[in-house]
Amino acid sequence: MSGFDGFTDERLTVGEVSLRVRRGGSGPPLLLLHGYPETHRMWAGVAAGLAAEFTVVVPDLRGYGDSSQPPTVADHSTYGKRAMAADGVALMRVLGFGSFDVAGHDRGGRVAYRMALDSPEAVRRLTVLDVVPTAEVWARADARMALGYWHWAFLAQPEPLPERLIAADPEFFFLDAEFGGVIRGFDADAVAEYARCVRDPAVVHAMCEDYRAGAGCDRRLDDADRAAGRRITCPVQVLWAGRGALAAWYDTLAVWREWADDVTGRALDCGHFIVEELPAQTLAALREFHGAGARAGAR
Repeated sequence: MSGFDGFTDERLTVGEVSLRVRRGGSGPPLLLLHGYPETHRMWAGVAAGLAAEFTVVVPDLRGYGDSSQPPTVADHSTYGKRAMAADGVALMRVLGFGSFDVAGHDRGGRVAYRMALDSPEAVRRLTVLDVVPTAEVWARADARMALGYWHWAFLAQPEPLPERLIAADPEFFFLDAEFGGVIRGFDADAVAEYARCVRDPAVVHAMCEDYRAGAGCDRRLDDADRAAGRRITCPVQVLWAGRGALAAWYDTLAVWREWADDVTGRALDCGHFIVEELPAQTLAALREFHGAGARAGAR
């Protein structure tokens, strides 16, 4: 049984991009944003459960999966988190939602918190999964980061270096060489979709641009917000992998409390891919946090 049974599967034009979007359920709107090197398919284990309470919207981020790839620009901002966040806000408005909750894993978490900073009127509650802010990663970079997050620097190298090296065997690079090959153990349909997408050179280039933006314009935007004293004002739930880098390297809640006014969260006993490794626990955490907001709004 598919995790998206009963969901629509459509392409919606939002500004300069065409996004592949799954949508299902009814109730308060909840936008789910995937991480690297995956697609919206990573949410399949929790989407149906969330759709019992929420209107669930699950796109492929620009450049990823079956969404379109906008033109590259010199500062890489067409693949920056500000542009991706604007896509999400515009997508939800097209669907009739001026405000909504959002949850994002990995790169999707970076899009989600940028959305909360840039469009505070739109984001009611925010969940970020296994990330700290991009500027914090670069500011705290050390030997652990260089070895553990090595793809951050590799993918951010100027075109065409990473693209040409990856092109020799993209499936091996994304699904085997990275993350200890753990992705291979996920749902077979999901793995097949991820493999199909990374065989497209345009998707590989987009993912490299995403990381070039992270090392450049995304980091600069974070630094500018910190300097200006801008903070995330909506309630924030932070979930991170108890057997991952965040647990080993950071006081994760303390980091986020430097960025947001109302932060709660906890580590889960898993690796980086929280949603796919612990779908039941992820579903429970999302329902509890975002359902609390919906109940409060109904009073």
